[in-house]
Amino acid sequence: MVPKFIHLRVHSAYSLLEGALPITLLSRAAQSMRMPALAVTDRNNLFGALEFSETMAALGIQPIIGTTLSVYFGADDEPPFSLALLVKNQNGYQNLMALVSAAHLEDRAHGAVGIDADLLGAHSAGLICLTGGPEGPLNQHLSAGRAGPAEEVLATLQSMFPDSLYIELQRYADGAPADIEDALVQLAYAREVPLVATNQAYFASEDDYRAHDALVCIAEGRYLNEEDRRRLTPDHRLKTAEEMVALFADLPEALESTVEIAQRCAFRPTEHKPILPAFAAGDELAELRHQAEEGLRVRLTQVTASAPEADYFKRLDFELDVIGKMGFPGYFLIVADFIKWAKAQDIAVGPGRGSGAGSVVAWALTITDLDPLRFNLLFERFLNPERVSMPDFDIDF
Repeated sequence: MVPKFIHLRVHSAYSLLEGALPITLLSRAAQSMRMPALAVTDRNNLFGALEFSETMAALGIQPIIGTTLSVYFGADDEPPFSLALLVKNQNGYQNLMALVSAAHLEDRAHGAVGIDADLLGAHSAGLICLTGGPEGPLNQHLSAGRAGPAEEVLATLQSMFPDSLYIELQRYADGAPADIEDALVQLAYAREVPLVATNQAYFASEDDYRAHDALVCIAEGRYLNEEDRRRLTPDHRLKTAEEMVALFADLPEALESTVEIAQRCAFRPTEHKPILPAFAAGDELAELRHQAEEGLRVRLTQVTASAPEADYFKRLDFELDVIGKMGFPGYFLIVADFIKWAKAQDIAVGPGRGSGAGSVVAWALTITDLDPLRFNLLFERFLNPERVSMPDFDIDF
């Protein structure tokens, strides 16, 4: 049976202080509603992308990866608009990760998060763009009576997403006036841009509305009894497909677009081994050996050795051999680098805790301050060829 509607604008709990749908709860709700596919578009992040993808795929539900991104079309002192971006393929996922990273790295006033429209245009390949609904540029301009700027933004988006742009229509109890929706429909027909019906879902059911309203207040530092604050509606729940079909019965094409978009999104992230950054040194193992041997000599001048010096260097050679074979020299060098920097800046660093304290290499690099031989600590508890997980130093600042 061909589905009649697919949710494309769901906010999970990873939309921090905004969404109230943990992935586990979302998956159960989607399964109970027999949803064949579902998109999560958390605000300015992809924190839940992998968890969402793995969880939904395990239930036979197609996960659609996306985000609601803040985009600046003008000066930085003007508020950004929201656009929803959905991933079609691997290239699109790479581009979306680049955009989300840039949004958090840009130095903007008051720590605002967002990207410039030019950057969006440079990373549009492999992505589908939805115009953002009430928070998007079209709705915002039209609501303010700025038809000209609305058309200009639409033309810009069309140039960025020539065959992957959809004008969003959303209907809520206190939503946009009918004339705004009419203007959006007219724009879509005039510019030959397809319409798509969406519903921004922040919580599972109508029963969750009051709790979510309290969450919104917490996010904005307001009180429930204040009148002039941001409010959503019970309509911002995860509606059934039947509810959405009834809501947009007069615009079946907008419903059909949701299914079309789901069919165009054929990518999902999967788990892979961690990719460790390279240390600045060319030969990481040689650099690690050099630093560890030098560091151990210094350590042995600072403490009363609990074993012959040869035993320390024998243990050091053993550990370095294991570290090299398992491919973790760079990890030790990077951890040692930021530990040394912290100490040079008079930032208090703990003496070492957990299985990492059993490493002579870590002691020599000043990652830890405990002599493993004195306390008969085993390196194998921290790292050995049979360990399947990453080594993990417990560092206390």
